[in-house]
This record gives sequence, structure tokens and C-alpha cells, in this order.
Amino acid sequence: QKSFFSSSTVTTQQQQQQQQQHIKIVEVGPRDGLQNESIFIPTPTKINFINKLINAGCNNVEVTSFVSPKVIPALEDHSEVMSEIVTTWKKKKKEDDDDDDGREIILSSLVPNVKGLEKACEVGAMDEVAIFGSVSETFSKKNINCSVQESITRFHNVSKITQEKNIPLRGYISCVLGCPYEGNIKPSSVAKYAEQLLELGCHEISLGDTIGVGTPKATVEMLREVKTVADTKQIAVHFHDTYGQALANIYASITEEGISVVDSSVAGLGGCPYAKGASGNVATEDVIYMLHGMGMHTGIDLDQLIEAGLYISNVLGRPTRSKVALALSTKKG
Repeated sequence: QKSFFSSSTVTTQQQQQQQQQHIKIVEVGPRDGLQNESIFIPTPTKINFINKLINAGCNNVEVTSFVSPKVIPALEDHSEVMSEIVTTWKKKKKEDDDDDDGREIILSSLVPNVKGLEKACEVGAMDEVAIFGSVSETFSKKNINCSVQESITRFHNVSKITQEKNIPLRGYISCVLGCPYEGNIKPSSVAKYAEQLLELGCHEISLGDTIGVGTPKATVEMLREVKTVADTKQIAVHFHDTYGQALANIYASITEEGISVVDSSVAGLGGCPYAKGASGNVATEDVIYMLHGMGMHTGIDLDQLIEAGLYISNVLGRPTRSKVALALSTKKG
């Protein structure tokens, strides 16, 4: 296959394909972003934040995580938040259906186990649920308190219920390009874990560079290995920007390997409580700016997205981590 590094130009044919391409953005800020915050964001503020994201055109939003408040106190109001968001947007969808508006909004949540799944179902969070594991034994034990293989066994019960209830299941894999404890991760290990998640019934696998050490070359090599067990359409990429490589990795994923699903977090919110030194996710605003500049379609309004990012950044009392938001807000100011 032609390497990302074998040519410094993109062919006319590639440009035409890119211009026709729709990239699905999975906005993870409300969950992956806010879960690490030391201050508790009031429930009405979270709800307002999520509504701003959806109004900006974010059709796929990871709203919250149904985990124990003892583990993630920042999201202890998961049921209240999800219930309000589901109610609001189900009502809006009915109104839109009456107006023949075809927009589909997917409200997703993370569920660590059957108990979490049951809590999600209680508040109608059935658009999509996600499970999460790691290819690193050490990280897995520190993050979800079990081995890599034990995590797959745990997920069987969750998978069984989602299939019975016809709930789409998404799978997250952490540390796909490096682990804070074990160092480099073999692409074959990522592919093996992805294959097991697909066998469980996951319709989409999100590949996370949890500590942000990946480069475009490593990203392409890992994706090519995963594509031996998964269809390209089943793969999403999830990059942290610790080493400033996230946008380059996303570009390589799309242009070299045809990936069309990207996770990102408005204002660059997030990190990882079990990965020391891991800074936030790549900022959605920066991703959208790049993709729109490449002629790709996302359905997201950049100005409204920046507004949502500045809103939550002000609540947190710090500047946005989005370079695009900083540049454009300064320009307007």
C-alpha cells in the first residue's frame, strides 16, 4: 500500500474523494472531558452545555458515564443529565419528524457493567452504549480492575442484554499506541482485542491513543493491522494531543486508511485519571477547522461549536485548549 510518507502531495483523485466524504464526529466532551474535573459542574450547566453542542450540529454526543459516583464523582448526576437530554431531544425529534427533518441524534453513554447498563436503560439512554477496555494488562488492572481477557468475559453479559434490547454497542480500546506502564503496544494486540469486541457485537470500535504518544507512521501501521479483522467503517479514532500529534494522526487516518469516524472533545477537555501526564483530547474545534478546510462535510457549525467550548471553559475558569477557538475569538475581539 502507498505510504503516508511516500509522497508529499495528495492526488487529484484523493482530493475529489475527500471532498465527497462525510466524517462522523463523536463529541466526547461531556463524558470523557468532564470526568476528570476536580470541581463538580452543576447539573443544569451540564445540560445547557450538551444542548449547545447538539444545537451546533453535533449529532453523536457521549453524554455521560453510568459508573459509581465513588469512582467518578464528577458524573454522579448521570441519570438526571441523561434523562433531561433524552426527554428534550426525543420531543424535538418528534417535532422534526412531523416537519420531515431527517436529522438523527445519537445520545451515547459509557457503561462499565450490567448495573451501569440497567441504569442507562432506566432513563431511556438506548441510542447507543459503550464498553471500554485496554490492550495493556497493567492499564486494564488500574483502570477497570481486571485483566485484558477478564474484561472481555465481563462484557459478555452487557453484550447479551444490548442484543436482547436491540441497543447498538460501541467498544473503546485504550492505549492502542502506547501505555504509561508498559511502553509500546503491538498492533497485533490491538487487532486481537478489536476482533474480540466485534465478536461481542460491537458495531464500532474506537481506538484510543490514551497518552498521545502516537505519530502518523505508527497510527497507519496500527490501523492497517486492525483492518485485517475489521471493516474500515467499523473503526473510529480517538487521539489525545499530549505530544501535539493528534491532528496529524487524524489526517493520516482519513487520507491514508479511509477512516470516517473521529472522536474529539470540545475545548480539548479531558485527560485520563490512570495515565499520568496525559493531556486533553484533541479539540473538536481544531478538527472541524481542518476537515472543513479539506472540503469534507461534518454537519457542525464551527461558530456555534466555539461558543459551546468557550461556555464550558468559562465555567471551569480556564482558557479553551482549542487553538482555533483562541485564534478566532481573539480575531473577533
